[in-house]
Amino acid sequence: MAHFIEQMAYIGVTPWHGLGRRLSPKQPIEVWQREAGMDWKIQDSPVHFKSNSIGALGSIYTFPEQKVLYRSDTKAPLSVVSSRYQVVQPREVLEFYRDLTEVSGYELETAGVLKGGRKFWALARTGQSTVLKDNDQVDSYLLLATSCDGTLATTATPTTVRVVCNNTLAIALDGSNRAIKVPHNTRFDSQAVKKQLGIAVSQWDEFMYRMRALTERKVQWHEAMGFFMNVLCDVAPDEKLPEALPNERALRRVQGLYEGGGRGALLKSAQGTAWGLLNAVTEYVDHERRARSIEYRMDSAWFGNGAQIKQRALDAALRLAA
Repeated sequence: MAHFIEQMAYIGVTPWHGLGRRLSPKQPIEVWQREAGMDWKIQDSPVHFKSNSIGALGSIYTFPEQKVLYRSDTKAPLSVVSSRYQVVQPREVLEFYRDLTEVSGYELETAGVLKGGRKFWALARTGQSTVLKDNDQVDSYLLLATSCDGTLATTATPTTVRVVCNNTLAIALDGSNRAIKVPHNTRFDSQAVKKQLGIAVSQWDEFMYRMRALTERKVQWHEAMGFFMNVLCDVAPDEKLPEALPNERALRRVQGLYEGGGRGALLKSAQGTAWGLLNAVTEYVDHERRARSIEYRMDSAWFGNGAQIKQRALDAALRLAA
């Protein structure tokens, strides 16, 4: 099977999916652009169609309300979009981090291209970090991603990474994700996005205060099962169990991760706690959930259904600790 990740680059430890080109730290944006496969442009052309009704060769007409987006390097088509569609170039995603890395202490950690160029992203460590019980370290990151096929707005997401297991989780408080989304009918203004992100990034301490509360919340066996049933099977704690459980395989696997099979599951911060419940779900979604390939799993965990499952798990864990 062809790789869903067309090309990517990273620094530090090899990513869990084993793909990408390893770079030494502190590389300039231009090196990232080349090594992450983001050194091309999205170009566009009006949509044309052929009619055979007039003459043997037919006639070519233009449909001005839509345009074809294609790669400047391979000329491969990417999508057909409205003529009002505002394109964000691969280079713009990396340029977003230039002043953050040169002045604000951020460090790019991974960047790459998905689905032949239809999606691309960059992930940078912000420099903020918190250590929970038993040296359980959680680092702060900023993920910027976009698409050129309408499947994803240009989205900047404050994100956490639990070091012991490399689980990712979007920062959210009071049921609200702190991601900044710019739809493609609007021009992407990187400076405006950074101003909005300043508020979100400043909430790191409050978010980690909530995560620390999860490590203090001891969980009984029936609470753990109710949590997993709610998050994975959409069964409320007081609801009668159906005869055939939906998602039973996932339920059993996540339970096993929570009960000691997961990375970091036996740390004092996680063993028998709401923090352990949350990380059992994030580990399952990021590393073990069934998918056509590991690349599809990553796309889902960051941008799709997997991200929604992790958000439900976070909301449920915070309710337990409330």
